[in-house]
Amino acid sequence: MYGYDQNVGHGQQYTQPQPPPQQQMPGGYGQQPPLYPEPSPPSLADAVRAFTTGSMSAEDFQQVFATSKVYCPRGDNPGFLALHNTQQPVIPMFTTLKELRRYAGKESKYFVITGAEVIDLLPTGYGFVLDMEGEHRIVFDAKAVEQMVDFAMRRMYG
Repeated sequence: MYGYDQNVGHGQQYTQPQPPPQQQMPGGYGQQPPLYPEPSPPSLADAVRAFTTGSMSAEDFQQVFATSKVYCPRGDNPGFLALHNTQQPVIPMFTTLKELRRYAGKESKYFVITGAEVIDLLPTGYGFVLDMEGEHRIVFDAKAVEQMVDFAMRRMYG
């Protein structure tokens, strides 16, 4: 049994349980790693899939989107490439480099930014589409982008 020394004999004495030895962490603070690591957040591709199937709320999706890397095709000039042959102009973006390559080709140029930067830098009146050639394509029109900006501002400033 835990909590007493079994070798003491007939008048068994209780002893204090000894904590497990601490592991030295980088920096010498001597903290133990957590017993159960925090679950990692879903990838952006997983979040797109969950959001398009209705198993993730818009707020939860936006939180994942804000911190995720987004792959954007680019031309010779800096900035987003926009598609104007749609009802409203949209900017194609991708959750992974593989998705971008499927759409734009193996040798395509691209840049990577976070979803929060997308919301900050997207021109007024433009929407965006995530994973255009993907199984779970999702389109955010200009009005949806405005709502995302409002949500981000409320989260940041209260």
